[in-house]
Amino acid sequence: MSFVSCLRQWADAVAFSEKGDKISALQAFLEIQDKTSKISFNIGCLHLNNDDFDVAEKAFDNSIGKDEHLAVAFFQRGITFYKKEKFEESLLDFQQAFKELRGNQLIDYKPLGLRYKLYACEVLHNIGLVYATLGKWEKAQENLLTALNLRSEAKFGHIDQAVESILKQKLFSLVGIPAGLLFKPNKHYVAELEKKDYLGKAKVLSSVVPADNFSGFAPLQPQVVDAPTAPKQPEVLRALEGEPHTVLYEFIPETEEELAVLPGNIVFVLQRGDDNWASVMFNGRVRIYTKDPKVFSGCIVKVHFMFTIAMCISPGQPFTAVLQLVSTKLKRPASTLRLRYCHYSSPHRHLIEKRVRTHRASTKPDCTHCFEYPSTITSNLHRQIPILKSFVPITHCAPLIQDKALAQENMVALFSYEASTPEDLEFREGDVITVLSKVNDEWLEGECKGKVGIFPSSFVADPNKDQ
Repeated sequence: MSFVSCLRQWADAVAFSEKGDKISALQAFLEIQDKTSKISFNIGCLHLNNDDFDVAEKAFDNSIGKDEHLAVAFFQRGITFYKKEKFEESLLDFQQAFKELRGNQLIDYKPLGLRYKLYACEVLHNIGLVYATLGKWEKAQENLLTALNLRSEAKFGHIDQAVESILKQKLFSLVGIPAGLLFKPNKHYVAELEKKDYLGKAKVLSSVVPADNFSGFAPLQPQVVDAPTAPKQPEVLRALEGEPHTVLYEFIPETEEELAVLPGNIVFVLQRGDDNWASVMFNGRVRIYTKDPKVFSGCIVKVHFMFTIAMCISPGQPFTAVLQLVSTKLKRPASTLRLRYCHYSSPHRHLIEKRVRTHRASTKPDCTHCFEYPSTITSNLHRQIPILKSFVPITHCAPLIQDKALAQENMVALFSYEASTPEDLEFREGDVITVLSKVNDEWLEGECKGKVGIFPSSFVADPNKDQ
C-alpha cells in the first residue's frame, strides 16, 4: 500500500471513531497493510475499550516492536496486563514507561497526533496500585509519595486519595487514557489529499456568439450571415489541371508579375509561351509568370582530381572559363592544372586543348548541355573510371607537377553506404572497393562496380590485415 493510500485510510478510520462508529474505525485500521507503531497503538486502544484484552495485548506488542521508546504504548499495555490480572507483567510495563520519561515530568504527544500528556506522577500512581495489589504496601506508599512530589498541577487530587487508601490498606482506581483518544495523521498531509481547484471557474467576458456563457474548451461556432449555398472550389483543384514540374534553379523575380521559386519547388504549368515564359500555379497563386521550369541553364559535370567533385557548366563556355571554374572549385591556380579525357574504347588519355568549347548535345535527352567529348575520363594516377550516369560526364584534372603515385588497395565494405551527393560512391555490404586515393583521415576515393566517388573510410576494411 502506498503512503497516500495508507494516509487516506488512516484519516477515514479516525473519522469513524470520532463519529462513534468504533466497529468501522477498527475495520478501517485493520485493512491497512503496512501498520506503523501509531496505527497499531490505535488498534490496541480500540480493543482495550471493547475489553478484548488478548487482541489488545498483541496490538500493543506490535506498536512497541515498531517503536521501542513509545512510553504511552508501555503504559497502555501495562493497563491491559493489569486487567488480565498479570500483575508482574503490568508492573514491568509501568516501570518501563516511567523509564522512557527519562526524568521528565511529562511527555506531550500532541505534536505526534495524540492529544494526551503522559505524566510521571500518574505512571507512579499505577505502579503504586500494582504493588498494593501484590500486597507490597510499603512499596506502594513509597511510589505514591514520589508521585506527590512530582505532580505539577492541582488536578491530580486522586493521588492524595490513593495515599489515604494505602494507609488504610485499601485498593484504589487505575489511571488510563480516556476512551476515544487516538493518534491522528498529520493534518497538513491530509489537507493535500483533497482536490483543489486552483484556477476556479472561467467567466466569459466577450464572445462573437450572442448570449454565450460557455466557458469550456470546445471550439466556438460563430453564426454566419448569408452563407454560400455551395462550397467554393479550392484553388488547388485548378492547379491539378496543369502539368507538374520540379524547379531546378532559384529564380528571383524582377517585377510583381513574376514568381519567386526555389530548387525543389513543384509548380503546375497552365500555359506555355513562345518567349520561354510560362503561366504557372504555385501556392494557390495563378497567372504568375516565371521562366519555363523545363529549361536547363547548364550541365552537371564530374571532375576527378584527388577525389570527385560535381560542377555545373553552362553551354558555349571557352576552355579558359571551364579551367577557371575548376581552379576555383579546387582552390588551385589554373596555371598548375590540366584537363584530360579518354574514350570508352581506349584507355589512352587526351589532353583538352584551349580550342575546346562546350556545345549543345543532341544525343543526350536527359542533359541539354554537356562536353563534346565522351564521358569517361582517366588521370595520370588512376586507371579508367566508368561514368556513374550517362548525363553526368567525368573529367580528370591533374596537377602539372605530379605527386608520388599511390598504391591501389582492395577494401571490403563493412556496411552499406548510400550516396547523398554526386561525389559519393554508393556500395553494399561485402562489395570490393578499389581505393584510388586518400582525401583526408575520414574520406577515401575509390571505385566499385564501374562507379567512382568518395566514401567514409570507416565503412571499409582491409581483408589482408584480418588474416
